[in-house]
Amino acid sequence: PNSLSIIRKMVDTIEEASLKQVSRPVPEFRICLNDLPTNDFNAIFAALPEFYDQLRGGRNDGGPPIYIAGYPGSFYGRLFPSESLHFIYSCYSLHWLSKVPPALYDEQGRSLNKESVYISESSPLHVSEAYLRQFQEDFSLFLKSRSEELIRGGKMVLILLGRMGKNHVDRGNSFFWELLAKSFAILVSKGEVEEEKLDMYNVPFYAPS
Repeated sequence: PNSLSIIRKMVDTIEEASLKQVSRPVPEFRICLNDLPTNDFNAIFAALPEFYDQLRGGRNDGGPPIYIAGYPGSFYGRLFPSESLHFIYSCYSLHWLSKVPPALYDEQGRSLNKESVYISESSPLHVSEAYLRQFQEDFSLFLKSRSEELIRGGKMVLILLGRMGKNHVDRGNSFFWELLAKSFAILVSKGEVEEEKLDMYNVPFYAPS
């Protein structure tokens, strides 16, 4: 799994720095993996024995102690005890919102972004504004939660999709969603999907600039 390859790189880097740059013993590693409760952690857990064997790699010292655990839950809120994390790494997750912006629907629950599943050229201005507000709310909550869990002087690396300018419609992010909307429209024309369901569907995604 990708998570284990990233962990391997981090462990190797810290171990090398500890031995060659600061002349300190290699620390123990406690790795906290997080995903939504519906995610199946079994694939990662099943790969751990082989992962540990690769880390040891015939070394006499057995390699640095590493303890890996899974923590299910939304990262838009607290996940770990206060001041318990030294380093936080989030990769390609934060462009997913906690929910579809409620402001995309009127008081009767009807979609204000018909024929689109995301921000498109035909979307009214308030659609992009609704997505922006939801992202700001979610991202602020993420930062607040992680700031309480990170030790003083801890570090955080966040990688997420974004866009170069103010225009929401580009080939980098919106292009895929436009293709998806067109595909759904074809299914509607064939009677395989109800038009009302397509009108109500919007993706919980936002690429900030």
